[in-house]
Amino acid sequence: MTFDAVFVDLDDTLYPYAPCNAAGKEAAFETIRDQGYDLTRDEFESLYQEGRSEVKRELAGTASAHERFLYFKRAIDIHAGTHRSKHALELGEAYWEAYVDEMTLFDGVVDALAALSDAGVDVAVVSNLTTRIQLKKLHRLGIEAHVDLLLTSEETGREKPSSAMFTLPLARLDRRASETLMVGDSVESDVVGGNAVGLTTALFNGPDDADDLTGRERPDHIIQGFGELTELVL
Repeated sequence: MTFDAVFVDLDDTLYPYAPCNAAGKEAAFETIRDQGYDLTRDEFESLYQEGRSEVKRELAGTASAHERFLYFKRAIDIHAGTHRSKHALELGEAYWEAYVDEMTLFDGVVDALAALSDAGVDVAVVSNLTTRIQLKKLHRLGIEAHVDLLLTSEETGREKPSSAMFTLPLARLDRRASETLMVGDSVESDVVGGNAVGLTTALFNGPDDADDLTGRERPDHIIQGFGELTELVL
């Protein structure tokens, strides 16, 4: 066995993000039309992006910067000049319900996590976002039996690549950085963050030019599927 613990990112690592986000926004658009807002699909997208940009500008580096309820709250405020709490809640709920319904695991995830668990390897899902939403996703994906720890940036107050996102799960699992592998799709969050604290890093579903990365941006391994993860760890 090469590693005693594996940290895995959630979004765009265990499942594809884009179709879920698209489904969520389509459901929110249908909801906002039902609420009586006379917006085209393009106008809705523009308003959503404006609300999203303002939230991210004000809350960058925190879990709340990803919260769709805040995006919709701000978007309605921009459009209507008031918060309209019921509408913002309905939009956020419509988005996340459709998003979660669309979620499907990448091929090989269940088999890989089960093999790691059976071999006594600790598995932690380490993710930027709010805890409630990531719990919903984890439950939807049906992999809780193979996961020893979920840690979100809401719990640490900092986002990957902050060292707290890696040192805290190490402490909770009583593992050392030298015996832990970090797997994720983001060079900045997962690879740079993991490398900075001495974890071995594996990039999955990353950029096409990953082979050209250097310095702390360079992962120790690039994997194309979760079958390669078990070969790497066990």
